[in-house]
Amino acid sequence: MNSRTRLLEAIGHRSPDRIPIDLGATPSSGISMVAYQNLLNHMGLDLNNYVYDVIQEVAQPEMDFLNLFKVDVLDIGRFFNSSSSYWHPIEIIKGYPALYPHWFNPEQQPDGSWIASGRSGEKIAKMPAGATFFDQLIFPYLNGYPDNYKNINLDMSRVSWGGFGFPPFDRINEPGFWKMLRETVQYERSKTDKALLVGVGCNLFEWGTFLRRIDNFLMDLYLDPVNVHKLLDQLLEMHLTFLAKVCDAIGDLVDIVKYGDDLGTNTGPFFPPEVYNEFFKPRHKILCDFVKSKTTAHTMIHCCGGIYELIPELIDAGFEVINPVQINAINMEPERLKREFGKEITFWGGGINTQSILNRATPQQVKDHVKHNLEVFSKDGGFVFTTVHNIMPDVPPQNILAMFEALEEFQG
Repeated sequence: MNSRTRLLEAIGHRSPDRIPIDLGATPSSGISMVAYQNLLNHMGLDLNNYVYDVIQEVAQPEMDFLNLFKVDVLDIGRFFNSSSSYWHPIEIIKGYPALYPHWFNPEQQPDGSWIASGRSGEKIAKMPAGATFFDQLIFPYLNGYPDNYKNINLDMSRVSWGGFGFPPFDRINEPGFWKMLRETVQYERSKTDKALLVGVGCNLFEWGTFLRRIDNFLMDLYLDPVNVHKLLDQLLEMHLTFLAKVCDAIGDLVDIVKYGDDLGTNTGPFFPPEVYNEFFKPRHKILCDFVKSKTTAHTMIHCCGGIYELIPELIDAGFEVINPVQINAINMEPERLKREFGKEITFWGGGINTQSILNRATPQQVKDHVKHNLEVFSKDGGFVFTTVHNIMPDVPPQNILAMFEALEEFQG
């Protein structure tokens, strides 16, 4: 099997020749630029450190690195930032100079923090001194919902997650973008046998939290449902318009379409299934059905936290793949998940706990943990190996290597 057929076999709940691997195909299954540089130094690899997710400071590993670790899937965004003119050097995290998109130009403050401005010139994100990621500064609807949504595009651009887009959609306003998107992906697909993923976002709950702030939006679900529905209807209309263009351009070229909506915490979902079913499930179903009617791609949702109670509803909404499979959260034990949902959804993640194992355990403990999860999740397909969310800055290089060694040893 090649990488593409291997991954599609796994999503089809069949047993591929080996477990497919992801590292860096999404900004939630990647590696911190700090951990990446430390690993490169440890291995003696002279490769560039490209930071494509400027908020989380996540690296875009070079192809030589991905091939070394037998990674099977690529984010199509990497095809659109290959020119040296796209990047420029900055040292934001002390001791870790790296290459950043040309449009990202944060300014260091007297206290050592960094402030980044958006397209409007407003300061929309801040990295405190000593931190390793940027925080959102502006919540456009903090004081209440607008009377209408004629300015919602501007409002969303004032949010760091909307103001600092991921490739290729950071170039969406360039003339001829959609034609360039198709031609580039078509050409690059012909050169690789790796599976291709496009992240489309289309967040619903999360955009409510970005615009209103999470405490307000969670209360609004109970105290102001009328305005919540109005906002979600507006978001859905915008998402469908965007998806139509994506599907027309590359729907026949990508293998996975990834949505995002974090619905849980370490201690369970943000809300019970009945709230999800009222506000989000019908709209998630519309988004999934739209892609399935226009493409042959599989639908994936990135959804953090202890979401055990919501998984049946996510499956019913049309999601075929779930990431990051936060096995350290409540009710998210690998055995439980595989037993109850393993025939209905593919687990893309859950390979190793990044909160307390990958960063703190010994290499042997890492191996034991990984092999246990592989034993549970890989049976009868339905599993793509990656970490529970990104490999964070505090992860020792030795533990990353132990993780991949465990994969090799498990598969013989």
